[in-house]
Amino acid sequence: MSGATRVSCPVDLDAPGKRLGHLRVPFSSNRSAYGWIGVPIGVIRGGEGPTVYLGGGNHGDEYEGPITLLRLFHELEPDRVRGRLVFLPMTNLPAVLAGQRCSPIDGANLNRMFVGDPGLDHEPTKAIAHFVEEFLLPRCDAAIDLHSGGRTLDYLPSALARTGPEDPLRAPKLAALRAFGAPVSYLVPPIGNDTGFLAAADRKGVLALGTELGGAGTVTPATLAVARRGVLGFLAHLGVLEGGPEPGPTRLVEVRAEHYLYAPRAGLFEPAVVQGEEVVAGQTAGWLHDPDEPERAPLELRFAAGGLVLCRRPIPLVERGDCLFHLGADVAG
Repeated sequence: MSGATRVSCPVDLDAPGKRLGHLRVPFSSNRSAYGWIGVPIGVIRGGEGPTVYLGGGNHGDEYEGPITLLRLFHELEPDRVRGRLVFLPMTNLPAVLAGQRCSPIDGANLNRMFVGDPGLDHEPTKAIAHFVEEFLLPRCDAAIDLHSGGRTLDYLPSALARTGPEDPLRAPKLAALRAFGAPVSYLVPPIGNDTGFLAAADRKGVLALGTELGGAGTVTPATLAVARRGVLGFLAHLGVLEGGPEPGPTRLVEVRAEHYLYAPRAGLFEPAVVQGEEVVAGQTAGWLHDPDEPERAPLELRFAAGGLVLCRRPIPLVERGDCLFHLGADVAG
């Protein structure tokens, strides 16, 4: 381990059966000098088989993960499981309870906190990330971290893998994406000093997927159906469950730097396209209106590259640097 974890786990992860409890994440505050935050953790262990981490609520305003995993935990019983399932449905609990992307306690984004540091009493998000990477992931064979776009982004329901040509797990990740069966599967290239969950899984040699299942600060029956079908398909692919759903077709794309469109200034954004549309380089993405100087003509924004519109910002009011769209380009595989 990279330093001893500060988080205690009263739930026995090794014994057979089904249990639910709370991690104890230390947090000393004005309200409670020796207090701790109780992050729900569940385990279902049946017969022999792989151990799979199932995470949701990494960001607190992304709800498909918590809802899907809570429902599956209540539905599944040990006699259906070949191996072990470890559930963290609300991994960053303070953020989930606040409905915010980042923790209201320390302002931290959990998916940027996998830095090998157990943190201090006033850094619970760092402590959670350290516990997941150094205590849970080494016990796992595979993992999935369920995300959506939160309040500020809205995605075509997608699954994703962090992979490049040199990735020894590239082929298994592509097979797992097909088993998940989201309408779109996209690949993101590894980058140096990556502090996200998927990079942490790569460091531990764990086969891991992520998702972007919807967003706009809500859920729909359609996005929840993709999440549920995908998790069950992933687990059946790994041999943990029998009789998983038949995998549906998935479109494989990759996301590169030129696929992102950002607001060059503040204003009101009028989009010209929505998720699922095909666009070409130079095509109009929308117009940026200036509420302070309405006499100014709107600024026309264009895509720098072509591809499938994966994601858009659902909030018209923008500031300079806000992501408005991102695309994906088809790849063979």
